[in-house]
Amino acid sequence: MELRVVITAALVCVWALARLQLSSSHVLDSKISCLDCKHYYDFSGIKVAVKCDKVKKLATATAEENGAFRVELPLDISESNPPPSVDCLAKIIGGPNRLYGKNKNLVSKVAKKVSHRVNSYTTSTPLAFSTSCSLATVDAKSCGLGSSKTIDLPLPPEWGLAPSSYYVPFFPIIGIP
Repeated sequence: MELRVVITAALVCVWALARLQLSSSHVLDSKISCLDCKHYYDFSGIKVAVKCDKVKKLATATAEENGAFRVELPLDISESNPPPSVDCLAKIIGGPNRLYGKNKNLVSKVAKKVSHRVNSYTTSTPLAFSTSCSLATVDAKSCGLGSSKTIDLPLPPEWGLAPSSYYVPFFPIIGIP
């Protein structure tokens, strides 16, 4: 009976320590939005990367269903080296479906949140994307559409060969056993 009480007390202590959030951590708390989606769009699975200046680590977060994400900033913090200012960027890096957008909407600087929390941050501009590539808002090259012009090498007509665009991109693999 006494063993059960000790085990229960130990589990409660472990649970309480796991739920405890240290106040020294710098947390980015923000949301992403969609420019051309229906009202109840599921944002889950969309990845956001956060990179800070002079730090090699990259932090990633996955958005929740409503677009909210939370990530600890990858800062090099020690007691002797407190950060004078936070110089970080947050960027939408992808999701389960293809995402489109201008770079100014996909990337945002991280700014200190005006709230009661000391180490709370948010994005300075909203992170937004589109699910379709609208040629009016984004140029054709960024949508994966490029020139369909083929390169045709000049060959003498007396050789009787097909245009070079038919066989130049093809490189046969010969001699591999």
